[in-house]
Amino acid sequence: MKKKSIKKLVDFSLLRRIFRYAAPYKKQFYLSVVLAVLLAVVAPARPYLIQVTVDKYIANSLVRMVVYVTLFQILLLLVESAMRFSFSYLTSWLGQAVIKDLRMDVYTKVIRQNLRFFDRTPIGTLTTRTINDIEAINQVFSDGLISIIADLLMILSTLCVMLYTDWKLTLISLSVFPILIVATYIFKESVNKSFFRVRNAIASLNAFVQEHLTGIFVVQAFAAEKRESSKFEKINRDLRKANIDAIFAYSVFYPVVEIVSALAIGLLVWYGSYQVLHYHGSFGVIIGFVLYINMLFRPLRTLADKFNTLQMGMVAAERVFNVLDSRDFMPDSGTFSPRTMEGGIVFDHVWFAYKDEQYVLRDICFEVRPGDTVAIVGHTGSGKTTMISILNRLYEISKGRILIDGTDVRDYSLDGLRLHLGVVLQDVFLFSGSIMENITLRNPRISRDQVMDAARMIGLHEFITQLPGGYDFNVMERGGMLSMGQRQLISFIRALLYNPSILVLDEATSSIDTESELLIQAATDRLIKNRTAIVIAHRLSTISQADQIIVMDKGEIKEAGTHEALLRREGFYHKLYHMQFKKEGEKV
Repeated sequence: MKKKSIKKLVDFSLLRRIFRYAAPYKKQFYLSVVLAVLLAVVAPARPYLIQVTVDKYIANSLVRMVVYVTLFQILLLLVESAMRFSFSYLTSWLGQAVIKDLRMDVYTKVIRQNLRFFDRTPIGTLTTRTINDIEAINQVFSDGLISIIADLLMILSTLCVMLYTDWKLTLISLSVFPILIVATYIFKESVNKSFFRVRNAIASLNAFVQEHLTGIFVVQAFAAEKRESSKFEKINRDLRKANIDAIFAYSVFYPVVEIVSALAIGLLVWYGSYQVLHYHGSFGVIIGFVLYINMLFRPLRTLADKFNTLQMGMVAAERVFNVLDSRDFMPDSGTFSPRTMEGGIVFDHVWFAYKDEQYVLRDICFEVRPGDTVAIVGHTGSGKTTMISILNRLYEISKGRILIDGTDVRDYSLDGLRLHLGVVLQDVFLFSGSIMENITLRNPRISRDQVMDAARMIGLHEFITQLPGGYDFNVMERGGMLSMGQRQLISFIRALLYNPSILVLDEATSSIDTESELLIQAATDRLIKNRTAIVIAHRLSTISQADQIIVMDKGEIKEAGTHEALLRREGFYHKLYHMQFKKEGEKV
């Protein structure tokens, strides 16, 4: 697949797809094409005027005509410069406009993917697709196809003028071009391979840096800095080597072009001088041809590089469109979006697998009445968190049905479903920004007074007001300025403000201090009051008042019932409860 991407010169189906994004800006696109054609026509006119001036006016001492032609050339130069500026600005503007729209499409697509997609795709790779690769697509417009067409038109028009002026001298001047064509092909292939390796190395580098900076606590806590630096050095070395290979190709190619250009001019002067000495040519033609050759070699010098730019833009576009074409997103075909929910939940023979038929949930059946509190307990890996993820459709179930108020969750619109489900997880994620922004998630309908009232209910208002800036205190990336318990309490305020009909709560209090645990327990009691609650219980002593306790093991429901009924049964729950009680007793 990689070799195919490298070797294929232009994928027109991919190009058409890229240029569809230029449709809203077709006026600018057509104007840039017109400017490319006009530049191709205007550019050879100046050397031709110089040739005419030398042969007709200077040779015949027509001073007035020399002045007129010189003034006309100055005017032509100004017009050509204005056209070049407009062409360069328009193509760059068009590229920026297109990638702005494309980047929005990619970002919108990525944030709507289901969690399965993120399980398989490193975040750093997605960052590369959204930023670096889309930036490479910009080059398709600013230095790619339109620019290549402009250069080819200029070469074609210059060759036509040369052939019209003196076809023999043109053939002599172009006799060295086979050398240039071979050198250009070798350069293009070499740089293309290098750039392809550069793009892969950048993607690997982004993924590595993002992952390890996110997990910096683990790296430092286990003194793994040297080992991780060694891995980084290897990826960095691969990137350096790919870039150096490209630099070497450039370092060889440009001197070769200069040598071929010098050979062409040398042959031109030799044959032109022979013609002049034998009265078959003119000095004006020789001077004009020197300028023509420079005009030919100037675009040829960059043409191979522009082809590489175009190809790398195509490679980047292929990767970006792979993200856009991903079918690993949650279908949002439902239309049901009620204003309120009662909160009745039914799991009807639900099966779920992250991969193929390796089921992590098997034939799950239970019912939650509106307003009830259900606790889910079990060993790590028993499927507790997975049940939360499929309830609000972060993953799609494999078999069976999940009903809320008698309606299949797939019949709800995603927004209509998730707006009524509040989720408070053990590992609370806070965004870089103020406490206020993290609570409201920048929802303009939530006022500052509402936030403060909710904080008072949870018992966190006094703590927040003591922080520098109060509710405007910047929690920094991932909420690093706050403790785990404080982050959890902020997520409780967030859930309370959004007033969900169903609350899903990962009741993790084992790794926080006693004061925070008491606050969280009080906040939990307030949150679950008068609403359906599903609680993942880590400390079984906190769920004795639950209306129903579901005991999970290896993806299956082992037992279900009230706290007292399960203890009397002396089964799986009884064993779990006494194991935990014994451990806590030993700690005391």
